[in-house]
Amino acid sequence: MAPPSLHDELSHRFAPVLDDLEQRAAVADAIIDRSLYQILVCTLWVNVVLAPEDIGLEEAQLEPLHDVLNRRIAAVLGADASLKQCFRYLGSKAGEQAMAAARVTANHKDMLLYFASIILDPDGHRRWMDEIRNRPTP
Repeated sequence: MAPPSLHDELSHRFAPVLDDLEQRAAVADAIIDRSLYQILVCTLWVNVVLAPEDIGLEEAQLEPLHDVLNRRIAAVLGADASLKQCFRYLGSKAGEQAMAAARVTANHKDMLLYFASIILDPDGHRRWMDEIRNRPTP
């Protein structure tokens, strides 16, 4: 019997967490609050990326996990949905309103929007960070 692939292993390992996110965003048996789900899945990704070692992951496993999350997101939100699109949503006016309705704290919101800027516009984010680093200190 062939050993399970890394994708299969990560799918199995993260299934309980992803099932929980889906249940938390459920409005009824087959109805998902799409906005809340996107907040939750983006929060999961941010936490994993910030400290993969806290959950026993190596940095090299982040890309395969990203693929696993994209497959799960597509299964929940539709074939064209992805983690990147979830972050794009959070950066939109509707996403801002969803985070306010979900009572996301200011720090949590800032963290999600910070990661959205990295994911959606890495070059712009780099320029912005360089500008901040190069500002004279008072």
